[in-house]
Amino acid sequence: MTSTLKGITLKGSAELVADFFSYGINSILYQRGIYPPEQFTRVSQYDMSLQVTSNLELKNYLDSVVSQLKEWLLNCTVHKLVLVITCLDTDEVLERWQFDIECDKSAMQCSAPREKPIKTIQGEIRAVLRQITASVTFLPMLETPCSFNLLIYTDKDLAIPEKWEESGPHRISQPEEVHLRSFTTAIHKCHHWSWCIKGQFNSHCPNPVEQHAASLTKLL
Repeated sequence: MTSTLKGITLKGSAELVADFFSYGINSILYQRGIYPPEQFTRVSQYDMSLQVTSNLELKNYLDSVVSQLKEWLLNCTVHKLVLVITCLDTDEVLERWQFDIECDKSAMQCSAPREKPIKTIQGEIRAVLRQITASVTFLPMLETPCSFNLLIYTDKDLAIPEKWEESGPHRISQPEEVHLRSFTTAIHKCHHWSWCIKGQFNSHCPNPVEQHAASLTKLL
């Protein structure tokens, strides 16, 4: 990682944020029971225990997504990542986890590290992951077999990579919303963390129409 204990570069920031999404997506898939618990392995990261998939096909898929995400973070062309959980039988959208990303494009012209300690950033990431883990205690159980898809919103004029496809927003009918914590690397700001479900939270899901959504085709 191109960074120091007291500062972080654009490359280091992109790696930190991409790593967060790798662990965060794994955590959501584990906590929401999208894959059986025996297909996950416990690891230690950010001074906490996390679950990561041991399913080789799923791991390869997530690695491909995170690798491309890291490139878009480095180029400051990504705006949000959305994890959509759908009913396997009906394709109805049941949950929509949205993670908004702001990129400070001035970091592309200035290579000097930004003044924010890595430990501080990791502490903020840890707080978000703990909130994702705690969500299982109050989110409704998913009582049907489910699938998931990952959407990444980028600049409109960005070319779609091979094996990716343009996607709709996968909105939820009459959604409810809850906000999670946020974190910033001083280059990438990840905020408005939220999930939309059919529940009792009396709010609404954001309508992401200003960017261009792409999803990587996968086999489940």
